[in-house]
Amino acid sequence: MAIMQLNYRSELNSQTDVTVVLPTDNLTILEKQPPAPAASPGYRARPAGPPKYPYKPGMKFQTIWLLHGGGDDDQTTYRLTSLERYAQENNVMLVTACVRGSMYVNSVSGGRALDYLVKELPLVVRTLFPSSAKREDNFVVGSAMGGNGALGLGLLHPEMYAAAVDLSGGIGLTLDRQNYMDQMEWGTASLGKTLRGAKEFRNTDHDLYYIAEQDLLQGLEIPQLFLAVGEKDFIRYRVKADYEALRELGCPVYYEEAKGLAHEWDFWDLYLRKALYEWLPLKRKPIYET
Repeated sequence: MAIMQLNYRSELNSQTDVTVVLPTDNLTILEKQPPAPAASPGYRARPAGPPKYPYKPGMKFQTIWLLHGGGDDDQTTYRLTSLERYAQENNVMLVTACVRGSMYVNSVSGGRALDYLVKELPLVVRTLFPSSAKREDNFVVGSAMGGNGALGLGLLHPEMYAAAVDLSGGIGLTLDRQNYMDQMEWGTASLGKTLRGAKEFRNTDHDLYYIAEQDLLQGLEIPQLFLAVGEKDFIRYRVKADYEALRELGCPVYYEEAKGLAHEWDFWDLYLRKALYEWLPLKRKPIYET
């Protein structure tokens, strides 16, 4: 794997950190791959490794835009899960930007996390790294606060992503209007700064129920949505409520609960693996322009 730390002055997110992971272990400069070592007497031959793909100028990778949870940063998920290995084995690129406790929305206090993630970051990354710009090659995945962010980005910008994965989201963007307004009134997780009051909430980019309705009315292709939560997660009721609202609206959504797990890294590691190996339509190889 190649792991790169990009620190640059963003025009929408101040001085910011971005972690980029590339599956370089399966790339080669050799025209022919060396044969597998022969078996030693009394030992089995070493099994063949994964196929190697040639480095070529202009090659691209499918990309997962990974959104971190509240209190975390762009490196936390990589330190506490095996996501790098899952990406390597599936030949997919990962990008995580640090947006602090922004809830992945634009706020009246000046933060423009949503604009940064959909307008600036993709352009910067695709200029500097081999990330495919095609919708079919892009996915947004998040845990906890990032789960709500992934759901929000998938509905607000369905033209950008083929799928969105919300893992134990529950605080932040939601289809439950009353819940969001309650969070603003309580000041929970800085949501009190996102709008000037609950009266400004309905029919805005913060109102995901309205956004989903508009997507459907306009005939937009909504990304395949995946929601999952631990059976013992304190936020389980919120994730399930979002799933039920999406299903009733007619959005393409799948829901799953993990028995015995809570709001914890064991759950996120398990379901990040499931997302990469089972849910997302990954090509599992580099993309070469013909």
